[in-house]
Amino acid sequence: MPEPAGPDQDAPEPGLEPITVITYPQPTVNGPLHVGHLAGPYLAADIAARAARARGEQVAVTTGLDVHQNYVLTRAEREGVDVGVMTADFRADIKETYELGRIGYDRFSDPLTDEHAPIIRQLMNHLVASGATPMREVTLHACRDCARTLHESYLVGLCRSCKAPGAGGACEQCGAFTYVDSMIDPVCGRCGGEPRPFQATVPVLRMEDHREAMTEMWLRAELPPKVRALIGRQLAGQLPEIALAYPTNWGIEGDSALTGLRIGPYTEVALTDLYNVAKAVDPAAADLPGYLVALGRVESLWHFLGLDNAYWYAVYWQAIWAAAGVNPLPLSGLVVNEFYLLDGSKFSTSRNHLVPANEMLRTEDPAMVRLYLAWDRPDRYQTDFSWKAFRAFAERVGPLLDGTRVCSEAFHPALAEIELARAEDALRLSGFDPALAVRIMIDLLAGGVRDTGSLRAVLTGTGE
Repeated sequence: MPEPAGPDQDAPEPGLEPITVITYPQPTVNGPLHVGHLAGPYLAADIAARAARARGEQVAVTTGLDVHQNYVLTRAEREGVDVGVMTADFRADIKETYELGRIGYDRFSDPLTDEHAPIIRQLMNHLVASGATPMREVTLHACRDCARTLHESYLVGLCRSCKAPGAGGACEQCGAFTYVDSMIDPVCGRCGGEPRPFQATVPVLRMEDHREAMTEMWLRAELPPKVRALIGRQLAGQLPEIALAYPTNWGIEGDSALTGLRIGPYTEVALTDLYNVAKAVDPAAADLPGYLVALGRVESLWHFLGLDNAYWYAVYWQAIWAAAGVNPLPLSGLVVNEFYLLDGSKFSTSRNHLVPANEMLRTEDPAMVRLYLAWDRPDRYQTDFSWKAFRAFAERVGPLLDGTRVCSEAFHPALAEIELARAEDALRLSGFDPALAVRIMIDLLAGGVRDTGSLRAVLTGTGE
């Protein structure tokens, strides 16, 4: 573990074992989890954590919920339902998916509880009071017709960098930060109205202030080529200044200097990850100094995510943590999956193009679902889910798992030992490749090898 360089982040106390932390995304509660989510970061993070524990490592897994993207309010208003009832229902659905899919976690942040908002306000007020994110008058934009501040689902247009259609935040195709001035033909995503500029005093993150700290982290972290390309595009120009709170109608309300503003949801999630990781390491940590000490015990930090979230995890989260005083940035790597397709198009909750995860997990053997989605995982290129392929996989693998398929040619014990070691290595965080591990396990079972060590339990979720 690198030696801490900042005054607030102390070395771990003698006798305290360093910890590997794995995070997977806090899903937005504007819909249920779907099979694309499972095939991406959710099952993968669980498999990686189980494998690490099987190796004897101390592991903490964190996740939670993202309630305050305005996609949530947009769905509730369009469907004419109470947003509180809707978010509670989707929270229950998401947590049920984790249980059905045997997806574990050690720390779950829940914005629908009383604990969450005060912690986020405390951290935001520190950022402002310390001068890390000063209050400045900036130009924002509102819709001329409905007066909504244009961000997230309230803003649509074309990305100026790659010309792909998108919403406010970050372009899913190229990762560029998307706001009114960086988009072509921006309009209100709710009513189609034109942008109207207005002045507002808000906290601003000067990402350029943290270029050196982030560059040092990027040089040592394990990142996929597409993420490195995204970072390269960011570094080629001036890093943006980003408003961290807005005068808007959804999100955690600020206090003190932030009275009248709501904290931006991407900022909230970055700060949530900070305190969530710290509390997973030290549940007694109760403020930023305590969080920084706890983060000093993190030997290895890995985020699991989809490619569409690469900007936030690789760039934005890092700048927020640096502004909060995390030094050095502890990121060890990102395990990033490509899009999982359904009938040739990306799974999408907002467009209702999906296979609900709960439906599949209730009607199919969860072990088989986990194995198939790990086998078909879109980790290095896009893959396309089909029920026909899943059925064919289950018909082949099911008899191997229950021992009813007769081995036609026995696997030589010396080769089996090598293959099993290769499968276990494929589940290490560095070079993580669950598809390879599943393929090897299938070959071993087909060759009459019944003892696969912890591999079967890790992949199917039937044990640690």
